[in-house]
Amino acid sequence: MPTPPAYASGITPAYALVATDLDTLLRPDDTVSARSRAALALAASAGARHLVVTGRPVPGIRALLADLAYTGLVVCGQGTQLYEAGAGGGRLLRSVALDREAADTALGKIEAEVGAVFAAVDQDGVDGATLIEAGYRMPNPTLPAQRVDTRAALWERPVIKVLVRHPELDDDALAAAARGAVGDLATVTMAGPGTVELAPRGVDKGTGLAVAAELLGIGAERIVAFGDMPNDLPMFAGSGHRVAMGNAHPELRAAADEVTLSNAEDGVAVVLERLFGPADARQPGAEVTPGH
Repeated sequence: MPTPPAYASGITPAYALVATDLDTLLRPDDTVSARSRAALALAASAGARHLVVTGRPVPGIRALLADLAYTGLVVCGQGTQLYEAGAGGGRLLRSVALDREAADTALGKIEAEVGAVFAAVDQDGVDGATLIEAGYRMPNPTLPAQRVDTRAALWERPVIKVLVRHPELDDDALAAAARGAVGDLATVTMAGPGTVELAPRGVDKGTGLAVAAELLGIGAERIVAFGDMPNDLPMFAGSGHRVAMGNAHPELRAAADEVTLSNAEDGVAVVLERLFGPADARQPGAEVTPGH
């Protein structure tokens, strides 16, 4: 495990990039606490940049970014989109669409293995919609979605990923079955409770993080990453220090260098205060534990 740095004026921080999944930073009510905001400001004052790396597409995060006064690069849509947020509006720098014929075929293969599933898609572009077919229930009710009458309607415009739910199987079982059925048609990942996703083959949070870090000129060893679900594993693989949240999936906890508190308990802030704050000014918080 990397040794947490001690800071003094003029010393370059050991970690130059703080990569956070949105769900690690947001509290259960989709707000960012004052403590987390202060911890991000502390990291910035030490010279580190904050990079949001999220499974949510661009349209679903712009309001959150504005609330954080966040500017700069954002990895969105499970690594399919690289977005640049700005005070006067943002722009999409890179986007990788999922082949719609391959996606439809992949759903058919999954259904041949596990029976009928319910599907949704995130459309490509900064104004793309989330479309859901009958029976699909959004895991996060605060995210906007449009219902369509037929599965064919999901493919009317380019999409970046497909979301899949099963009426009976749990997420781990559905993800495992999907990986076995889909093969090289798509990348399968579990992004959260009720959120098994198909993305373009070879595209994930790790590839998105790598592209953003290269543009910023920051090596993997200088990235500290926070995650909570298996879709964060590729991001962990490309980071120098890996922190799992207290409520993280067991796969992520096993891959972490340390485990902090949950998102509801400001677990990101606890670690940032330790990494970037002077020893005599650290805020109180529970001790983190090694991941291994």
